[in-house]
Amino acid sequence: MEIKVQVNQSRKRVVNRADPLIIAGPCSAESEEQLLWTARKLATGKRTDFFRAGIWKPRTRPGNFEGVGNIGLRWLKRVKEETGLKTATEVATTTHVYEALKYGIDCLWIGARTTTNPFATQEIASALQGADVKVCVKNPVNPDPGLWLGAIERIRDAGIKDIIAIHRGFSGCGKTRFRNMPQWAIPVWLKKQIPGLPVICDPSHIAGNRELIPHITRRAMLLKFDGLMIEVHPDPVNAMSDAAQQLTPEAFKKLMEEYL
Repeated sequence: MEIKVQVNQSRKRVVNRADPLIIAGPCSAESEEQLLWTARKLATGKRTDFFRAGIWKPRTRPGNFEGVGNIGLRWLKRVKEETGLKTATEVATTTHVYEALKYGIDCLWIGARTTTNPFATQEIASALQGADVKVCVKNPVNPDPGLWLGAIERIRDAGIKDIIAIHRGFSGCGKTRFRNMPQWAIPVWLKKQIPGLPVICDPSHIAGNRELIPHITRRAMLLKFDGLMIEVHPDPVNAMSDAAQQLTPEAFKKLMEEYL
């Protein structure tokens, strides 16, 4: 895609809307205590709209931490009851969808690996038929705009009205400073294909390194993204997944103050 994107690189803070959507929380649910502690911190800051945590973790290779499973849904339910924060988690199968809806999860997101597979996306869309829930669709791992658009259309055709696209970057060959290449032209293109579609940015997955998250966040705000998904953990260095790209609650608060 040859679209070139130019942004104002001045240091002035740029907020594209009065109420950017913020989804924040740990990469993975590791324990009930971890979720509640983090959620309380985020609720106190009054910047977070949805508390996110992965319950089922799709990993590239077996043997890595693959999530706590259904028990994590009980923890998220308690988070919602005790803090008032709405909750969000990733779903990759029809069983995930049914279980998450049963526990009142407010927002479901479809991950980059799932978006790559139209069969899997369609199965999830069918399971969502008639559900009153917010659904986020992450871009596919590979830089294929049509796959991203098609996944959103499948969810829309299932009757889901509240849909958000999440830009989390794309895999590439060779080493770069980012875990996933931003390729900003692709989400800009997507917004033109579906006018009015909210598109938010996931700086954590693009950066892969907490030191780069402010840079990605600023670029997303300058490009008028509608919000952010940020990974926040009480002890990022010892996180069971994606340790390098998670922020402490204090660092998250500073990020929000500087860029929003």
